[in-house]
Order: sequence, then structure tokens, then C-alpha cells
Amino acid sequence: VATNDVHYLQNSDYKPHDILLCIGTGKTVNDTERLRYHGDQFYLKTPEEMAKVFGDFPEAMANTVRIAERCNVDLSGTVNHLPNFDVPAGFTLDDYFEHVVRQGFEMRLARLKELALKGILKHTIDEYERRLAYEIDMIKQMKYPGYFLITWDFIRHAREKGIPVGPGRGSAAGSFVAYCLRITDVDPIEYDLIFERFLNPERVSLPDIDIDFCERRRGEVIEYVTQKYGRANVAQIITFGTMKARAVVRDVARVMDMPYADADRVAKAVPPELEMTLAKALEQSPVLKEMQQKDERVRDLLAVAQRLEGMTRHASVHAAGVVIAPRPLTEFVPLYKTQKDEIVTQWAMKDVERVGLLKMDFLGLSTLTLIQDALDEITRTEGTTLDIDAIPLNDAKTFQLFSDGQTYGVFQFESSGMRELLRKAKPERLDDLIALNALYRPGPLKSGMVDDYISRKQGKTEVKYELPQLAPILGDTYGVIAYQEQVMRIAAVLAGFTMGQSDMLRKAMGKKDPRVMAKQREAFMAGAKANHVNEKRAAKIFDLMEYFAGYGFNKSHSTTYAWVAYQTAYLKANFPRHFMAALLTIEAANTEKLAMYLGECRELGVSILQPDIHRSELAFTVGPDGVRFGLCAVKNVGEGAVQSILAARRTLGTVDSLFTLCEHVDLRLVNKRVLESLIKAGALDSLVPDATANTRRARARLFNVIDRALEHAGRHQRDRDQGQHQLFGGTAEDGEPTSVPLPDAAPWPEAQQLAGEKEALGFYMSGHPLDRWGEELKAFGAKRVADLTVPETDVWASGIVAGLRPLKTKKGDRMAVFMLDDIGGTVEVVVFPETFGRHGSLIEADAMLLVRGKFEKDEESSRIVATELLPVDALRERTTKEVSIHLCAPPHGRPTFEALAELLSRHRGDRKVFLELDVKGQDKPLRVRSEVAQRVKPSERLVTEVEQLCGSGSVELR
Repeated sequence: VATNDVHYLQNSDYKPHDILLCIGTGKTVNDTERLRYHGDQFYLKTPEEMAKVFGDFPEAMANTVRIAERCNVDLSGTVNHLPNFDVPAGFTLDDYFEHVVRQGFEMRLARLKELALKGILKHTIDEYERRLAYEIDMIKQMKYPGYFLITWDFIRHAREKGIPVGPGRGSAAGSFVAYCLRITDVDPIEYDLIFERFLNPERVSLPDIDIDFCERRRGEVIEYVTQKYGRANVAQIITFGTMKARAVVRDVARVMDMPYADADRVAKAVPPELEMTLAKALEQSPVLKEMQQKDERVRDLLAVAQRLEGMTRHASVHAAGVVIAPRPLTEFVPLYKTQKDEIVTQWAMKDVERVGLLKMDFLGLSTLTLIQDALDEITRTEGTTLDIDAIPLNDAKTFQLFSDGQTYGVFQFESSGMRELLRKAKPERLDDLIALNALYRPGPLKSGMVDDYISRKQGKTEVKYELPQLAPILGDTYGVIAYQEQVMRIAAVLAGFTMGQSDMLRKAMGKKDPRVMAKQREAFMAGAKANHVNEKRAAKIFDLMEYFAGYGFNKSHSTTYAWVAYQTAYLKANFPRHFMAALLTIEAANTEKLAMYLGECRELGVSILQPDIHRSELAFTVGPDGVRFGLCAVKNVGEGAVQSILAARRTLGTVDSLFTLCEHVDLRLVNKRVLESLIKAGALDSLVPDATANTRRARARLFNVIDRALEHAGRHQRDRDQGQHQLFGGTAEDGEPTSVPLPDAAPWPEAQQLAGEKEALGFYMSGHPLDRWGEELKAFGAKRVADLTVPETDVWASGIVAGLRPLKTKKGDRMAVFMLDDIGGTVEVVVFPETFGRHGSLIEADAMLLVRGKFEKDEESSRIVATELLPVDALRERTTKEVSIHLCAPPHGRPTFEALAELLSRHRGDRKVFLELDVKGQDKPLRVRSEVAQRVKPSERLVTEVEQLCGSGSVELR
């Protein structure tokens, strides 16, 4: 057999393939030691080229052709391969399906009748019964009862096991049958959701029901399905990560050794849209086009990047997709074993569906975990059980929270743009949240639809309808076509379309095929004419539908997710401590989000209590005084170590010393690094008597005995394991009693304590280095990172330098990129060479800086492009007009005054100094204020030195 060693299709793919190898191996093209294929002949050669190479071996070439001709496979089958669902004796599949659905309807009917009695049910019970009968008949007709029963079964199992299940997602929420089966939990008739948007006779593919489960317990549901249908018949689905436009530019630039600043400019010139390609970017971005034309390196970069764009970079397990087959999957699809020994299909999701296999999406949604954790904390601390599915939909606190944009941690509503939109829109009902959830996307925002919606909602613009028939359809959105379902309703009401036909129109409008749209327009106009609609008005309405359909969102999906958002907001508004405790636990591993949410706790008035070995649990918990920090969020302390510590605490009741703790934990899990982190975090402060009086001294004392405590515990555990019990308990072999007080130690400087907290927790717990500058920073006009929400051309921000990356341009000029870290968050700062030349000496790790520059923000990232840098302590000089030093006499006398005079002379400047002296008399103290001859330059160092001499708080800068 004669074949070529093929690694790419064409000879011209040699260079892109070489660069792809570098990307995969983390090398650059200039690395002489890298993996490479020498030559450009590793491509699929033509018969003529192969004949030149193997001309002396005609039989080998003939064998190759024979083998290729025998390779035949037909994947064009359209049969659906649904797994078998076993029904009880005496039932057919259809009968059992209807039986279960009608049982569910009886359960739902109780609530509907209750609403009807209160006069708040929008529709009659007859309408519900007709809708139910229609959907049952349609599902039977389309042969999908088994599909619904399979879905109902594993969701029922999840609910029985207490696994949180979402209220639905996608178009399935439009099915009343799904609502009766508790596959979904939002009444589709109440919210005018359309069944045919989910399922209709014109639809040829399997219906698509995606389900959200608690992220923590999603695996239990998959395991249940695997056990029920057979391990050989169930697998997760592969997914392929591809190289997107911006990412491939950055990857190729790195491999080509292009300087970071240049690569960053090219990547930033690619518009940050989801489906953006480099070809589209060159059409839409004049800046990118100009760079391509003028810079040969950029031209080469983009040429290679376009060849690699869209290529598969890696394979992984799809986050949600699970395939269930009636027989072993090897009879239908090829399988693949991941590095973790997981069995997944080698075909991606769309291909699995094309061959008729049942694909279900089991999505892990952390918000459901958050809600359940908050509910559990409410039950634990309040002694009451809150039914989150029965909360009132008109809660004033909840809608005030939305209107104030205070939605950090609220599902789907926490981005800066959405919070700004909420403050403008002032939502007052769930329908408003549904609309905002649908409208907050690039298309509607750019088109002006959102501004139009808000103006109409607030009565600034009159709501007008082209025809009275449109009022019931568009009333909830004030005449704006926000949903795909509204397009379908209009087509049905004005042109007499069936809902199936309306769904076809919706799809056609989304795809914008001119030929298909011409036929749809003709059918709509004919239907409108038959219904006596004015031709001009019908044409105008069709044009409006066509325009808005490009932006219209699936109302079913928006409704279910607005409901989840409302639930989270309700908890935040009414149970802020419980909500924030659950939220902080969910985000414990994300330092940036944790810092942001701790800042939100301050805004809500929720106290955060430091980690404490006696009071903390694995998770954040609610106590009478606030939220107790969870040990899960202390860095370098894994869950195993935490569980070992908690087990020791349960055994001991009270841990009286570091030595006792070490005696009772698994030292393989609780090692020196773990103890160091716990001490730095303040979690072991309570092991030192009177630690609250001086935490810096307490932590220093604990830190100094870590090695001795571990050595002692190691010997103690070895003796215990060998059965060598000491005659008098509590004394180690070396004579060190565990009850001996800790040796004294010099207290850590405040800066060391704060740095330790930052290292162990990711942020500062007992304070922040910027705290002492709060008033000055505010007066100066410096913004907090959390307040940087929209692009600004000139802004000041303050913070501490972290993650510093010194860089060079291709010309060799120095620049830098770092994170500016303040009390409530972090932002990237880019210092290009011109600014670096003036201020580069100020940029070092942990430096406190004021940064001035242009704040840039898009969908993917945000950053400040610096134009000026100042050390924060320069604020003293900028904002101080005079220095006031306060002393009491006694104890301060001549020696203090002489030392003070000498000290001030070392800080010469142009600011006045006033001495305020309290003289204790026989009747009452007398305060004397006089100006000192020496003038000074205000600085942090001056304040520190004066306070060391005269006492804490003795200096005031005015």
C-alpha cells in the first residue's frame, strides 16, 4: 500500500500547520528546539504527484485505490432511535402518557381554581382543558409520548431526591403538557407562551427539552439515567473548542514573537461580537484594514490567522449534552475515552441529532445551587421553611432592588450594562423583567428598541398600534415587538396563519433568505386581504415584523429565566445575609468575584466575620452578627483539610491550642502550608488569649511555632498509633505540654498582616491599605473600580499594583500591564511606552497608585489605558494646606519638642505646621494653638514618624 504522510491538505498549508504546532506546544517559530516537520511535503498529494513518488510500485498504488473504493458508509438515515420506556401493565405508551399528564393536570388545577376564586386568573378553566387536549393529541400524533415520559421520569426522580430543578428553559416552556408533568414550572397560558414555538407538525427534528439542575448534584441525575437505560446505552457528548477571531490573532501573534502591545492593538481592532470572523472584521473595522494594508507583519499575521480560524483546538466533554440510545451506542456512533476515562461520543451534538439519537441537555446551573443553599440557611437559622415557588410576585422590596440596579449576584441581571438599564427602566412587574431579559442584547440595544421601550413604559412616548388587533399582542411590551412569539401571534391574527405556519414564518425571518421571504410576504398579504386588512397597513406591519424578528427573542426562555432572576432577587431583598452567604460559597474559588460580592455585603449592611476555627464551617454561614467566612475560601486549604479540621473540632468540642489542633488532624492534609494560610487569614486567632486586642502579635506568635506544633503532633500520633500512651496525658515526649502558653513575639507590622490576608483570602479582611486614604481619594475624585461601568475618556482610579507584567514593544521600548486592585474589585491597566517613560519608576508590585487614563470597556473585557500615574501618598502634598500636631502636657515636654523640631526639619516644604498643646490646669484643660516656624512637605512618612514620637492620632492633615 502506498500513502503519503499527510498532516495537511495542500502544499500551501505548510506554514499555518507549522504555527499550529507551535500553538499546541506553547513554543514560538524562533525556538530551535521545538517540534516541527521538516519540509512542505506532508499534504494530500494528487494521483499524478503520487505516481512520481511511487512510479516503481504500481501494484502498491492500485491496492491503495482498491481499499479506498471499499470504504462506504451511509449516514443518511432519518429514523429516530428513542430509548424504550417501560410502562405499567395494562397501559400502552400513549395511554400511560395521557394518564400521567392528566394526573399532573389535576395537581395544577388546584392552584388554577384558587386563582380563579380570587379573580386573578387571566383565562378560564375551559381554556386550560382545551389546550391540554390539543397538546396531548399533537404529541401522540407526532409519536413523542415516549420522549416526554423519559424526560418526566428523570425530573421526577430528581425532585424526589431533593435535587433542585429549574423552571424550564427554551421553547419547551411553551408546552402546557410539560407544565403538567412538572418538566417546566411556569404556566405557559398565563404568560401567553406558544406550544407551536416548541412543537408543531412542520417541525421535522426531535423536540428539544433542556433542563437545568443544581450544579452540585447534576451528576446524580446523569447516573440515574445511566443506571435506568444501561451504561452501554448512555454517554455524554464530545465538544470541540475552535479558534475564534480574536483568540487566533493573539495565539498566532505570540507564536510569531510579535510584541504584546502590537498584538493587543490588532486583537482589539476585531469587533467583539459573538459570531465575528476575521473576514467580517476586515470589512467592518477600518482600523484593522489599515493595519493590514500598512504593516507587513500584521498582513502575515492575519493571513495565517484566517487559515487557522475555526479550526479545532481541543476536544472536551460537552457541558450539558447526554445521549440515550435503545441499544449499545457502539451500534450508532463511534466513542472516545477522555483523559479522565469518561466515555463520550466522537460525534458532536448536531451530528448525534442528525442520526436520530435522543440528545438531552442536563445543564448544571449554579443559581439553583445558590437558591437551595440560601433556603437551607433560612431553615437552619430562622426555623421556617420558605417555598421559593410560592413567593409573592408583587414584592415591593424585590422590585425596589431591581429599580435601584442593586443586582450583583442576581441571575441574568448583574452585568454593569443591565444594572444601568434597570435603573432607567424601573421594572414594576414580572412582565417587565421578561421584556428586559429579552431586550438586553446587542441587536435591540443598537437599534434603539430598548430606549423606545423605556420611553413608552414611562409614558414619555405615546403607545400606538397600527391596528386595534395588535393591542392584546403587544400590550405587555408597550407596542414594541420584543418576542418571536409576538411575530407568530400577529401572523395568526391578521393573516390567518396556523401556529405551525407562523413558526415557519418566524424561522424564515430569522434566516433572511430573500426567496423564502418573498413567498412568506405573498402568503401574509393574501391572508391579511382575506381578513379585510388594509393592504398598505398589512405591508407596513409585515415590514415591522421582518425588522424586529431579527432581534426578537424566545419569550418562553426569557420568562423562565426572569422567574429564576426574580427568585434570587427576592432572596437578596428579603434575606440578604442568607443570600450573600450562599453566593459567597458558590464563588469561593473566584477571588475577583468574591472581593466584589464582599463589597456588595458592605453596601447591604451585611457584616462579614473573619474565618474562625471555632465558628467557621466549610461554607459561608449566617450568624446573629453577620455572615461567617467559610474555610472553603481560604487559599491553599483544600476541602479535605477543612473536613479534617471540622472532624477534630467535633471530637474536641473546643480547640484550646495549635498543638491540640495538630494532634487531632490528618497531618497529610493539614500541613505547614495549610496552617500558614489559616494563620494569615485570621482563622486561628481564637487559639490565642486576648487575640482581639492585638491580632498582629497573635498571628506572629502562632506563626513562630508552626514547625514545633507539627513535630509534636507527628510524634504524638506515632505514639498513639503504636499504643505508647503516656502516663500523664498532655505532655509530649520532649516534655512540651500542649497547655503551655505560646512564646511571645514582636507583632507583625500592619502592612505584613494585610499582605498575609491578601495572600490567604485574595483580599484584605481586617482593613485595606487604601482605607486611611478614603477621604483624600474621595476629595480628589478618584473612582472605585466597582464604579467603572461605562467607557470614559478621562478618569482617575486608585489601587494597589498586582499581577505586574513588564513588557517591551518590537522597538524595544518598555511598557507594562498590571491589575489595579482596590477595596471592591480589580481592573487591568495598560501603560504604553510614552507614559511608562514618565512614570515607570512608580510601577512595582504592591505599590499604591493613582492612575489617570481612558477607561475602555466592551463585552469581553475592560481596562484603563494610563496617561498619568501618581503615588497615593502624593495626595497628602496635593490636598494638604496645613499640618496640625496635637500634644498633651504632661506627659510631653521639652524632650518631645526638641525631637519634634529635628524631625520636622527633615521634611522641609511649604505647608504650615500648627502645634496644638493641651495643658492640664487646676480647673479645666487649656488648649494652646500656635504656628511653628518650620514648614514641611506632607507625606505618609511624615505622619508615621510624628505618630511614633507623639502618639497614634496626633497628626491631622487639613
